[in-house]
Amino acid sequence: MISREKWGEIIKDFNSEELPELVIRNVKIPKMIPLRRAISIIGPRRSGKTFAMFQMIKEILNSSSFKADTTQVLYVNFERGDLEGVEGGDLINMMDVLFEIYPKNEKKSLWLFLDEIQNVNGWEKSVRTLIDNEKVQIFISGSSSKLLSREIATSMRGRTITYKILPFSFSEYLGTKEIGMGKYLSKAEKIHILKNLETYIEKGGYPEAVLYPQEGNKILLDIVETIIFRDVVERYKIRNIKLLRILISSLIDSASREFSIHKFYKFIKSNGIKASKDSLYNYLGALNDVFFVFPLKRFSYSYREKEQSLSKIYIIDNGLLTVNGISEKGKLMENLVFVELLRREKEIYYYKSIDGKEVDFVVVEKGKVKKLIQVSYSLDDRYTKEREIKALVKASKELRCRDLLIITYDKGGEEAIGNKMVKYIPLWKWLLEK
Repeated sequence: MISREKWGEIIKDFNSEELPELVIRNVKIPKMIPLRRAISIIGPRRSGKTFAMFQMIKEILNSSSFKADTTQVLYVNFERGDLEGVEGGDLINMMDVLFEIYPKNEKKSLWLFLDEIQNVNGWEKSVRTLIDNEKVQIFISGSSSKLLSREIATSMRGRTITYKILPFSFSEYLGTKEIGMGKYLSKAEKIHILKNLETYIEKGGYPEAVLYPQEGNKILLDIVETIIFRDVVERYKIRNIKLLRILISSLIDSASREFSIHKFYKFIKSNGIKASKDSLYNYLGALNDVFFVFPLKRFSYSYREKEQSLSKIYIIDNGLLTVNGISEKGKLMENLVFVELLRREKEIYYYKSIDGKEVDFVVVEKGKVKKLIQVSYSLDDRYTKEREIKALVKASKELRCRDLLIITYDKGGEEAIGNKMVKYIPLWKWLLEK
């Protein structure tokens, strides 16, 4: 039980302290919704969820629409040591103290930001109670190992709307370098953007690694270790850590390629490592739950074929690939495009035509194929270009889709192939599309 004096101290301290300097994120999270629901912010560990909350607090305080002062906003991080053992009922006491200190606020709009909420035992019931106050907007966030979207939906009985925070997009990355991105760019500006694109492809967008590049590799390795032990091992009570590490290494090696649990099972069995296929599927599911790995299904109009197909594997950030020895430009570029499509909340698959030609990404909207995307670092080689175009055209016929796109490192334009039009776009320009 947290004392009222402690709550008073926390509330008064927050109201008197300056928020830290922020890197502005392109987050579009509403500050107030008419429905009585909490807004939950989820994403991979150390992707910037806490600082996204700070950014929202600043926007609320600077908004002429809300006209709020600092006493109407409260941020609490439940990982702080003096809140150890906090219970759900403490949240109600916290509100009582808040209104005791600022009695006029009972009739005003309030914004509560509850970070690392998973450390509060029985938080769900108390948050549901607080939501019933129509003047209180609640934001909850926490470690991806404890606060997954489906868990929130269950514990909050549907009374939440979920938003994802991922590592920096390319535009956010450029923002940290104070690089402008106007409609019209000089040749020198384009060269500068391309130079930074090379680094972004290799190092990724994890905020700490971007802001402290000298320590980048150390930070990225630490993120991997934290995901393994705090997010996966502790949460899922995994005992065979050696097997988990072997699986993670195999998944990283398989980035942007198909991955077969059956083949991996045969591989470890031949090396004398005991494990069941069910355990391997559970490990893969756990790594997906914590936003580390993303299996991508093959597109089919048949649900059964879709579910039974081999998945291609993608990793949440390119930095986690390169720090583990992956350097192939094409693989890194394709992984980057996948993460950006994920950021844009597209429904995506890959596709194999009847004769085995592969298209990297199929974008689906409302059950219909809307766009086919190939990713190729370079099309200078005639055979590479021919292979990519043939796969697109073949899939275009089979899926009845005319929007065909090839993302390359630096080629733009369009080309008529029979009665089809193939568009080309440089990676930097596609990443910066609004």
